[in-house]
Amino acid sequence: MLAIKQEALRTINALPDDADIEEIMYRLYIVDEIRKGQQAIEQKQVLSSDELKQEIETW
Repeated sequence: MLAIKQEALRTINALPDDADIEEIMYRLYIVDEIRKGQQAIEQKQVLSSDELKQEIETW
């Protein structure tokens, strides 16, 4: 995985030159959430479909 700073710079560089700060922040937020999800998967911190269904039933 790329270092966080490198990943952020790559994401920003991929945006059009006229991107505003809100678009930049949104894209960085999405990249961060994807990174967190990938880490959760690697650390097996995810629920199975059955576990999720059980959790939803408690709502």
